[in-house]
Amino acid sequence: MLWLHLYGNALKGVAEKMIHSLFLINCSGDIFLEKHWKSVVSQSVCDYFFEAQEKAIDVENVPPVIPTPHHYLISIYRDKIFFVSVIQTEVPPLFVIEFLHRVADTFQDYFGECSETAIKDNVVIVYELLEEMLDNGFPLATESNILKELIKPPTILRSVVNSITGSSNVGDTLPTGQLSNIPWRRAGVKYTNNEAYFDVIEEIDAIIDKSGSTVFAEIQGVIDSCIKLSGMPDLSLSFMNPRLLDDVSFHPCIRFKRWESERVLSFIPPDGNFRLISYRVSSQNLVAIPVYVKHLISFKENSSSGRFDVTIGPKQNMGKTVEGVVMTVHMPKAVLNMNLTATQGGYTFDPVTKVLTWDVGKITPQKLPNLKGIVNLQSGAPKPEENPSLNIQFKIQQLAISGLKVNRLDMYGEKYKPFKGVKYITKAGKFQVRT
Repeated sequence: MLWLHLYGNALKGVAEKMIHSLFLINCSGDIFLEKHWKSVVSQSVCDYFFEAQEKAIDVENVPPVIPTPHHYLISIYRDKIFFVSVIQTEVPPLFVIEFLHRVADTFQDYFGECSETAIKDNVVIVYELLEEMLDNGFPLATESNILKELIKPPTILRSVVNSITGSSNVGDTLPTGQLSNIPWRRAGVKYTNNEAYFDVIEEIDAIIDKSGSTVFAEIQGVIDSCIKLSGMPDLSLSFMNPRLLDDVSFHPCIRFKRWESERVLSFIPPDGNFRLISYRVSSQNLVAIPVYVKHLISFKENSSSGRFDVTIGPKQNMGKTVEGVVMTVHMPKAVLNMNLTATQGGYTFDPVTKVLTWDVGKITPQKLPNLKGIVNLQSGAPKPEENPSLNIQFKIQQLAISGLKVNRLDMYGEKYKPFKGVKYITKAGKFQVRT
């Protein structure tokens, strides 16, 4: 199989390049968990990471790869936690980044959330999972349903029994999937209700200039699946317009040759939750911008005040409601405070970080939300050299902004009829409006 060949080559490529250690760091800069697969690496190696963090404007701007005299630090930021891995020799960074995301996804799947509290509350299971997911520095078992056979997810009853008997959550038998040619699916799966659900989630990354023209726009999309089907079903998922998709990345279960020839996703699915594909839509003319922003932000020369006036409205939302709208603005350092009036939602301004946050909520086209008022500057301070950028967050339910639509899902190999469902969500990624 193609994926086995590619995965084998990838592993061969890192045969001498292992992940030595992993540090989990919270937003306060505390290392609250560390795991070492080879020799112990001192926590002082994280000082290089903290230096880079201080230089970054916000958490998302911390470089994912940081070279140090003796190591490379490769990190991701998920759910207010930095996952920082320590590598001793050169390694393909995306290989490590993908593994770190897989670790975070596994914690989310096991504990319901990937938070510092959840990890601390389940620290024994966390170490057991890391021991199975990485063997001597090499990725080993990273599929969620295989891990769940190896290490049972935590329950209140199991925790009580383990504390009384001194037993652990580690299973006694090798997962059945590990012995088959379909290692991502365990054998003998049975459900009373057979269901297959797909979430098409798209994020828009865009930069809009002060005149409202699009400087850059790109859609990053994923299809997340929740499959609870008995036996060994063989599924085919087809799209109305599959040619939209660029740079498609597949789960190993997908038959790549069928996609190349027919643009159909054919696969025997893992059991439970997994990411089927991720993709990109980069053609500017295909990326519809769902909101517009009217803005007037001005600072007068030799004056201790300025004006702030921003209105947000829906643009091309195909009849769907834009909701969960939040605007964040990093105001210039000379700003002391802001006296604003919001026609909808509420705003906060932090005089220390100079961050203005306006929680708009849902936009109704009949009455567009507006935030305006006076900006107070330090007296005698020079006029800010440039206007701040507006960062917008939003969400649109039941819409894939690229126009991608699932056509049909067919199942072979089993005789029952499953429940099937598709949900579409569009949200803002890095969506910036320049003023």
